[in-house]
Amino acid sequence: MIDFINIVSLSIKVSGTALLFSTILGVPTGSLIGLNHFPGRKLAVLLIYTGMGFPPVVIGLVVYLLLSRAGPIGATNFPFIPDLFTPGAMVLAQIIIAFPVIAGFSMAAVIGIDPALRQQVLALGATKRQTALTILSEARFGVIVAIIAGFGSIISEVGAVMLVGGNIKDQTRVLTTSIVLETRQGDFALALALGGVLLMITFLANLIMLRLQGRGFDE
Repeated sequence: MIDFINIVSLSIKVSGTALLFSTILGVPTGSLIGLNHFPGRKLAVLLIYTGMGFPPVVIGLVVYLLLSRAGPIGATNFPFIPDLFTPGAMVLAQIIIAFPVIAGFSMAAVIGIDPALRQQVLALGATKRQTALTILSEARFGVIVAIIAGFGSIISEVGAVMLVGGNIKDQTRVLTTSIVLETRQGDFALALALGGVLLMITFLANLIMLRLQGRGFDE
């Protein structure tokens, strides 16, 4: 029972932390690209869309190589760089996975707002910052969807966290890697129980986001 609780709590902690940083980075990035025209904008959009479809296991491999002792940053011993096979390495991999998803959907939400709104707000004397905040407010439902999509892309991820975390008992074992392990060992009852918890966490996260949107189930 204790192992079960540790697995669930670590999954929530790792994915929750990754989602927080991905949101802090992704929403402003997507909004800025969606609101502004600048040299290299098409390249930025292309990179974000490419990142949205990038295989997570490849991201895990890249993070593994970067953090390994032979990697370019793994041997630097900087305090903010996590070691391999730690929750910090798993958080880093999940941030890289979720960031382009959140940025891409946020960008699409901002671009989808009627361009006439921006002209109207500017005509009323609003500053660029006030205009940006107004458009972002109008696009808030799409931004919330972006956060939901980002959470879904990491809470259910297996390959990357397996590579950089190592699936170590009581240290880096999370729901998805535990499901794989228990299935391989033939303990299908426990695997199904863990899968049910994973589905419940996803359901509750979506419920919270739905409430934040201010929409009820009858709408």
